[in-house]
Order: sequence, then structure tokens, then C-alpha cells
Amino acid sequence: MELWLHAFPAPLQIRDVAKAAEDGGWDGLAVVDTQNLSGECFVALALAATATERLKLGLAVGNSVTRLPAVNAAACLSIDQVSGGRFEFGIGRGDSCLVHLGCAPGRLGHFERHLTQLQAYLSGGDVPFDEIDIPLEYAAPADALELAEGPGVSRMAWGTLSEDSLGGDGRKVPVEVAATGPKVIGIAAVHADRVMFAVGADPERLAWGIDVAKAARRNAGLDPDGVKFGAYLNMACHADPDTARDLIRGPMSVFARFQVMQGGTPVGPTSEETAKTLHTLHEVYDFGGHSRNESPQAASLPADFMDRFGVVGTPDSCIAKLNELESMGIDKVLLSGQFNENVYASPEGAVARRLLETEVLPVVQGG
Repeated sequence: MELWLHAFPAPLQIRDVAKAAEDGGWDGLAVVDTQNLSGECFVALALAATATERLKLGLAVGNSVTRLPAVNAAACLSIDQVSGGRFEFGIGRGDSCLVHLGCAPGRLGHFERHLTQLQAYLSGGDVPFDEIDIPLEYAAPADALELAEGPGVSRMAWGTLSEDSLGGDGRKVPVEVAATGPKVIGIAAVHADRVMFAVGADPERLAWGIDVAKAARRNAGLDPDGVKFGAYLNMACHADPDTARDLIRGPMSVFARFQVMQGGTPVGPTSEETAKTLHTLHEVYDFGGHSRNESPQAASLPADFMDRFGVVGTPDSCIAKLNELESMGIDKVLLSGQFNENVYASPEGAVARRLLETEVLPVVQGG
């Protein structure tokens, strides 16, 4: 199982953050893509690549609305080349990046088209012009230019599966999708290289997600075991469980909200008590306190919910839960929302990170 950290792409700090992650033994570091709240993610990833040698790098997550598939593909190929083949691209329907533009998450049909086109570009394939989502009111078709000759389709003319790409080894940038509900899980299972579940750490909920993904692949005529599985988790390691919970209240509130983002019935297997907690979270959610421990939504999470939804407690208890998830087929865990300034900056946060790096990572990675 790979264990990854999450960070803001602050251009002036990202090199130090990435180097500390590499020195701490983490497998990878992923940054967010949220243009109104942080710096440009791909600039930060390029800087992180130059400061590290082993650490894998990723986006958690990009979206299908603010960038065209061709633009995302070009950025992926650029970071992959700069890092020497260490990049993995995460994408979802968007949250804070779109809320700060006055929008809800991207629509499912558009998201699936984006994902399909992105994979085509990264695989060296073509995308027909008439399938590209650029409204006519933005730009007229290229036929209006009456060129003697022009490109007949859209493709990446550089960097992919070529001799100048990572020594010509034909590596395709892996694409993984952040998924909570059954529809996005199904799209991810068919079109992505890995489904990254954002349903919490409860084994019952993750087993449900895996079943949904495998069923979607069977329905599409694909091998149900032909896709990888990972998870976004909130984890805090500390001798005092209350301290551990308080460290990740804010980040956990973000991912718990995804279970009931539109209100209504929570996705996945949910007890009556858990449903009540999620509905309360939805009702009190203040986006001004997004991911913050002092927010009303963070305060609304009871201890028993946090213990089920996250990975919280002593090193031994964290290791036991991670081992259980690995036995289910989860091969990658990204500690979602655990930005250094929110979780690890305090003295207790530093203790929690040290326990993860010295007692949890070596066991799980060696497992």
C-alpha cells in the first residue's frame, strides 16, 4: 500500500514541503487544484519535481470544467517529463474550485466526455473536433479560416509514447478519479486507471464501492479486476484519541460532506445514526470555514462517527485498519485534506506526523 500526503500548492513553500515528504518516507505528495484558494497547481508540481528524486507527485484533484482535456493532458505530460515519470493525475467533478466560480460540481455527461478525451490524449490517440466542448459563442469552427490545410483531429503532437518521452518506454500517465456516488464510481471504473474512493475508511462502505466498480466493468464488458482501487482517508495518529480527532476535524468535514452534498439520502451503506450526522453536517456547512478545524461543520462531527469514517488512534490501531483496507484491494491511500498548516503545524500535529513517519509508514509500506 502506498501512503501519500496532501498539500496546498503554495509556490514559495512547495519545494520544502515536497522535500520534507520525501525525507519522511512518504510514497507521494498530491496538491489541490483550487485556483481561488491557492497557487497554480502545475507550477507547484514542477517545482516539487525539481526538489525531489523519489517522491511520486499527483493532483488531488483536478476537474473537468476549468480546463479542457487537451490542456489537462499537456500539463500532465509536462509534469511527468520534468519528474522523470513520477506523476499521477487525479481528477473529479470539482468542489471548491467551482464553488468559488459560483458553480456546483461538473455534470456527469461532461465529466465522462472529459475523462474519455483525456485518456485518448495521454494514450497517443485522437479526439475529433466535433466532440470538444468549446461553445460556438466562444469560438467559431476552424473551417471559418479557410485554411489550405489544417489538423483534421486534435492530438498531443509531442511527449506521449515517443522517443523523447521518458526514454521512449511508452509509459502512460496514470489517471485516477475521485469518486463518492455510484454513478461517478461507475464512470471511473470504466475509464480510469484507478478509482480513488472518497467514502471514508469504513470497510463496509469501501466494500460497497468496490462492488459498484466491478459491476460497472462487467456491464461494460471489461475485466472486473482490470482497475486499481485507492482511497482518500482522514488519518491522525496519537496516543490520545481526542487529540487525534481534533487534528482532523476540518479535513474530515470536507470529505464527510461529499456523502450528502446535495442533501437527501447519503450515498452508500449508512446507519440511521450516521445519516443523522451527515444531514446535520450538510445543514451547518459554512464554506468560509472549508477544511478548517474551527468551523461549525467540524464541530458537528461526533467521536464515534470520526472513528468509523477516519483512521484515528495509536500507531497499532492505525496500522491494523490500514492492513484491513489493503486486504480488501486498496493499494493507495491519500491522506486527504491534511494540509501542513491545518494539521501538522501545532505541537500535537508534529507529534502525530512523527508517529506516522516513524511507526506507521515503515510497517504498512513493508507489509
